Amino acid sequence: MTELTLVQAINRGLHEAMEADDDVLVLGEDVGVNGGVFRATEGLYKAFGADRVIDTPLSETGIVGTAIGMALYGLKPIAEIQFLDFIYPAFDQIVSELAKFRYRSGGQYPCHVVIRSPYGGGIKGGLYHSQSTEAYFCHTAGLKVVIPSTPADAKGLLLTAVHDEDPVIFLEPKRIYRSVSGEVPDGDHRVPFGRARLVREGSDVSIFAYGAMIPLVESASEALAKEGISAEVLDLRTLVPLDEAAIVASAEKTGRVVIVHEAARTAGFGAEIAALLSEKAFYSLKAPIARVTGYDTPFPYALEHLYLPTADTIVRAARSTARAA
Repeated sequence: MTELTLVQAINRGLHEAMEADDDVLVLGEDVGVNGGVFRATEGLYKAFGADRVIDTPLSETGIVGTAIGMALYGLKPIAEIQFLDFIYPAFDQIVSELAKFRYRSGGQYPCHVVIRSPYGGGIKGGLYHSQSTEAYFCHTAGLKVVIPSTPADAKGLLLTAVHDEDPVIFLEPKRIYRSVSGEVPDGDHRVPFGRARLVREGSDVSIFAYGAMIPLVESASEALAKEGISAEVLDLRTLVPLDEAAIVASAEKTGRVVIVHEAARTAGFGAEIAALLSEKAFYSLKAPIARVTGYDTPFPYALEHLYLPTADTIVRAARSTARAA
């Protein structure tokens, strides 16, 4: 075990994956000599050279298109998009090509690519460096969508992504890159997709969240406990595939649900969870499902603290849900 921050754990995972398999390579803007805008790829260029840590032109379409071509020839490219906000020029490559190759070829060409990208607010990045648009990719059949919230999961989920045959959108909550640290298993540590992490057991209300919202939900659950409200906290970890069984079981246990994400409210991933529970746990619910989310506006700069969920807004929603008749 080694104590690492979340970004250090990602770096460790990349290094170990490349060390174990010569077919694994990294490409993206400034990932090589500079070590990435957040230093997630620091040291990889020196360790593996320019042939496997490739500084690309400023072209997201080119980065993803090149990665697709590499994958079709049997390589395992890990493409970095500097900010999720910049991924849209490559959207056609991702949803029209990358997500479809395995299906259209009858499984002959898995076209495995991992696309890593920092996402979310909390760093005063303004409207072009703070978006949380994970739902776009969850809607696209053929893609897996992964969001770690702890250093151990960051490494473990990344190594699973590298060895998965499907393309993976690996979103990294940059807000907690360095503010969260924890013990990370050494060696080939893998966390399976489709299994949520039970962060805290509770009996009065279930809170479902992922990414940078998990530390806030943990703080909120501690505050709720002082009021005599027992909150169960579930970290989804992977949105596609989703651990439906764990979500339904928790909702049936407590009968009350709060869903937290920083993405905009309308058609955010929380709506999918609410729909799932209305289909599979409706008669267990004792109160309406509550959502604590961002707003349906462009992401603000000066008012970032008002846009993002906070521990206080989560506490208020959970308290109201837990006490609803």
